[in-house]
Amino acid sequence: MAIIRNAAPSAARKDIAVDRLTNQDVVKSKSVHLLEGLLGNDDRMLAPRAKPEAPNKFQKIITQEVNKRSWLGSIRLRHAMIMVSFVAFVLIPAVLASLYMIFIASDQYHSSASFSVRSIEASGSPDILGMFAQASTGNTGSDSYILMDFIGSERMLADAEKKFDLDKIYAARGLDYFYGMAAGRPVEDKLSYWRNMVDVNYDHASGIMQLQVKAFDPQQAQDIAKFILEESDALVNNLSASARDGVLKAAQDEMHLAENRLAKARVAVREYRDVSQEVDPVEGAKLAAQLIGGLEAQLVQMNADLATAKAQMSDDTPRIRVLKARIASVEEQLSSERQRLGSGNAGAQSESGASGDVAGRIQKFEALETEREFAERAYTASLASLEKARIDAGNKQRYLAVFLEPSLSQMAQYPARFLNSFLVALGLLFAWAVFVMGYYNIRDRT
Repeated sequence: MAIIRNAAPSAARKDIAVDRLTNQDVVKSKSVHLLEGLLGNDDRMLAPRAKPEAPNKFQKIITQEVNKRSWLGSIRLRHAMIMVSFVAFVLIPAVLASLYMIFIASDQYHSSASFSVRSIEASGSPDILGMFAQASTGNTGSDSYILMDFIGSERMLADAEKKFDLDKIYAARGLDYFYGMAAGRPVEDKLSYWRNMVDVNYDHASGIMQLQVKAFDPQQAQDIAKFILEESDALVNNLSASARDGVLKAAQDEMHLAENRLAKARVAVREYRDVSQEVDPVEGAKLAAQLIGGLEAQLVQMNADLATAKAQMSDDTPRIRVLKARIASVEEQLSSERQRLGSGNAGAQSESGASGDVAGRIQKFEALETEREFAERAYTASLASLEKARIDAGNKQRYLAVFLEPSLSQMAQYPARFLNSFLVALGLLFAWAVFVMGYYNIRDRT
């Protein structure tokens, strides 16, 4: 009976506790309700465990409100993390970069110059206007690209260090260690810094090259620009001189070969004349042909005289014997001349080694004479080529045409403080946005 008596007050107290929890918007478990009921009982009697009741309307509202507040809390935490990351990775670095660019970065002055590589070519115009039409660009595109590589090369850096103290000129000013060059750096770092401070642009359409040199002092920038132009002019002249020397050397070598060939051909002709004992076998053949014709005419006349004498005299008369002897002598001489001309015994040779017949001597002489004439023509052509090479070497010279001398700045143009600050902030913002979107994308997928 005592248990029944204490159950009713426990239920009443439980309802009162539920109402109190409803006013406080707190969700509590059944075990907590039971514990509060036990602590609130005066006679400290245990009550039987009640069956769980279905949540009423007020409990559903409380649960939804708590869940809503929990979701809002998680959203607020996420936004707080995003803002903290934005401040840490974007705002603070951007502010520091802006402060560095505005208050710490040193002023840089530039010196600009414009020039082009040109050549002087001899004009073929016969009038007086051709004298003034000598300057032209010629084929100087390759020379311009060579010059660009030379200005940004290690050789130019070494030559500039010999003339200027680059470590002192480009040393860091104050706390500006980003735009300055520290002393004792390796040559690769110096070359990279040199290419950042010296900029060369080439316009292929007009052939104009623009040089821009930056330094912390305007006078030093102008001096370095003038030095670069002097070294570039010397390089172009050396390239032109090398080309001229190469062309002249090739022409001279060709002339020497032709001269040696002509000398050998002339020696061969002279030796042949010494052996054959005649200046020109062709002329000798002409004389031999005339001699044979004369002997044949004499032989015909003497045969006619012999026939006439035989008609009037006997064979034993002295006149007939004399005519017969003369005819025999002329026939023997005619046969000898015909053999020399080549009509008989064509392979015979003289004791000196020369061909015995006129035809063989003419053939050998013509071969030697042809070689001599060809050598003379080749020698003449080589002389003309050498002379032309000398003229071209004198008339085709590369030079550096500077039409805008290196300028002297009066106001610092670099670094672009506000532009650099904006670019740094924009880059940080972009990187941060990519990181945040990537993080939440991965989180949502997993």
